[in-house]
Amino acid sequence: MRITRALSAAALLFGLAVTPAAADSSPSPSASGDDSAPTTAGTSFRTAAEIDQGRPATASASTGDYLYWSFPADAGQRPTVKATVKLPDEHAAQTWQIDVYDGLRRRQACQYGAQTRTAAEGTASVDLACTLRTVRSWSEEWANDPLPGTYYVRLTAVKLATADLGQPIGATVRVGSKDIGGSAAVDGSLAKPLVPGIAVTSRSSQDDGDASTKSAVLSGIEPDDGWASGWWSDRWVWTAVGATLAALAGIGGYALTRGAGRPSRMPRGA
Repeated sequence: MRITRALSAAALLFGLAVTPAAADSSPSPSASGDDSAPTTAGTSFRTAAEIDQGRPATASASTGDYLYWSFPADAGQRPTVKATVKLPDEHAAQTWQIDVYDGLRRRQACQYGAQTRTAAEGTASVDLACTLRTVRSWSEEWANDPLPGTYYVRLTAVKLATADLGQPIGATVRVGSKDIGGSAAVDGSLAKPLVPGIAVTSRSSQDDGDASTKSAVLSGIEPDDGWASGWWSDRWVWTAVGATLAALAGIGGYALTRGAGRPSRMPRGA
């Protein structure tokens, strides 16, 4: 009876722990409810078009252009960037490449995906993909680990025939993330996400001689539910569940073995 009660309590705790963790992993809808997506792309890091994860962005450009987009990625996410380039009806062989940079403009390596592909002569379109490493909440200064903040996508042709320069193309970019959770959690967090910004200080002469300071931020995008604090992850839930199960297993083992192996004492002279 005691073992049955212990197992029932363990199952109840396990269910309560898994339910919030599973709910947190589901994608959250946009707070603004705005389904609009950019139809243009930037031509540099500073002019990158801001996009949200899960929404496609399109752009019309010419072969030879550099196209830039930016998106937010938080700790525990593993972003995947996919791009499709619609090529002209007539063209020579072209090689296209997609690169991803973090908020410090460090180029991030792709775990897997066709980051560079060559479209044969007359091919209608080319598909590219890049899956990054899991974003960490904290890292050493010398490391090149992806950290929370703004990420930049750059799409361009790296091998192009001179005759194809300036021909019209269409590009579609979409970013999605897989929530890795506590398996990739680390102790520590950044003070602020790596969101590019610049402080513009202007001093105006006033009657009392005080100075006023104004700040301008280059990027205002962030995840729909805000930036993570960095210390919480579902790793804490699984740690608590494991500790509880271990305690219950110890109680159950003690209940099974209590009194076993003890020789019964016979009164002397019996």
